[in-house]
Amino acid sequence: MSWERKAKKYTGVELVKDSTKSDDLRKKILKLSSEYFDLVHKKKEFIPGETFVAASSKVLDKNDLNNLIDSSLDLWLTAGRYADEFEKKLPKKFGTKFASSTVSGSAANLLAFSALTSDYFGDSKIKDGDEVITVAAGFPTTVAPIIHNRCVPVYLDVDLETCNIKTEDLKKALTKKTKAVFLAHTLGNPFDLEVVTNFCKENNLFLIEDCCDAFGSKFDGKTVGSFGNFASLSFYPAHHITTGEGGAVLYNDYKMKRIVESFRDWGRDCWCQTGMNNTCGKRYSWKLGNLPKGYDHKFVYSHVGYNMKITDMQAALGSSQLDKVEEFIQKRKDNFIYMMKRFLDEKLDKYFILPEAHPKADPSWYGFLLTIKNSKKIDRNELVSYLNSKKILTRLLFAGNLTKQPGYINKKHKIIGNLKNTDKIMSDTFWVGVWPGLGKKQLNYIVEEIKNFIQNI
Repeated sequence: MSWERKAKKYTGVELVKDSTKSDDLRKKILKLSSEYFDLVHKKKEFIPGETFVAASSKVLDKNDLNNLIDSSLDLWLTAGRYADEFEKKLPKKFGTKFASSTVSGSAANLLAFSALTSDYFGDSKIKDGDEVITVAAGFPTTVAPIIHNRCVPVYLDVDLETCNIKTEDLKKALTKKTKAVFLAHTLGNPFDLEVVTNFCKENNLFLIEDCCDAFGSKFDGKTVGSFGNFASLSFYPAHHITTGEGGAVLYNDYKMKRIVESFRDWGRDCWCQTGMNNTCGKRYSWKLGNLPKGYDHKFVYSHVGYNMKITDMQAALGSSQLDKVEEFIQKRKDNFIYMMKRFLDEKLDKYFILPEAHPKADPSWYGFLLTIKNSKKIDRNELVSYLNSKKILTRLLFAGNLTKQPGYINKKHKIIGNLKNTDKIMSDTFWVGVWPGLGKKQLNYIVEEIKNFIQNI
């Protein structure tokens, strides 16, 4: 289908009369954009100590720029033809049936959790005061939806090697109020999905997988994001692929599409795509809620929702990025393996707990996680400050211990056992990059500067 016909699907009118001329102009514009990319955005030489070594960033090429410009030429600014394409391509990478795009990974988490509060689930829906098992070591937006929906996060500790949930404590966390498990695959490293999914099935609990850092990770040969009721993805520039800002919810039940997208699209009951009218054929015939019969279905709201739709320009970039994602994933794995070899060769495992994966896991690593063994010998703040002075950027394991964060201290929660390892992570853990834009020169530089710091303390 030509771009004019696709655009007409959304606008209802012909955008141009002379399609041959417009096609020729479009081709010229895109050709020039490729030339511009080669001129302005060509990769610069790495100079140790002068060039920043980012912990995470994006990898873009001329095809990404062309898709962005191609989309912008339509002047269709909300979700359109590229959003359709993106949402069809995305679930194929995860072995799920459906994907709903949204504005961020944080929004994806909120939509996934909020969907489980829908009346569609009857007595099993998540309600105010219900408890949700999670961890305090990680990024806050895995937990924020629990609190926003007036539920209680139940925090378990993590293992230091994987920084994932200590599954042996799951049964201790179970009460009559427990309704769900909501966990992230830490830095792309899958948590024990065998134990967690069995626990959820045995106790009739919902499972949400936060896969924002784990695009392409697998467990027992199956892609993460396909185990739970819902999964979330982030397309922020630091992640495996980018749409600038953006995210998605993954799921396998078509009935969930209406619920997720209702919450995403103001809470409306109507399921017409943007620019469409009367898809159901009953626009003025419904009798819903306490509204008069025939109230315009496009303005009937079955949930208390948000506006979290992606734009077509974001989707255009995402669609182009998806074409390269397998290459990105492999590069992350290769970089991780190389870093591990260097650390072991230099005997740096004497000073750091190095990252480990579950025997059944095949991670698509987001970063190279390091936990200082002896904090009396090595001070994390001094080390990361030193690396920063050498233009090597680092990141902590996000919130460290959420229960110590200002915004979470006074929020109702439960802690099972203690959070000893979580506190250790808060004080002594950081990570460096393995993203696809890094090569062996940058990775060697990271290792050498860490070694230099240790030799001089």
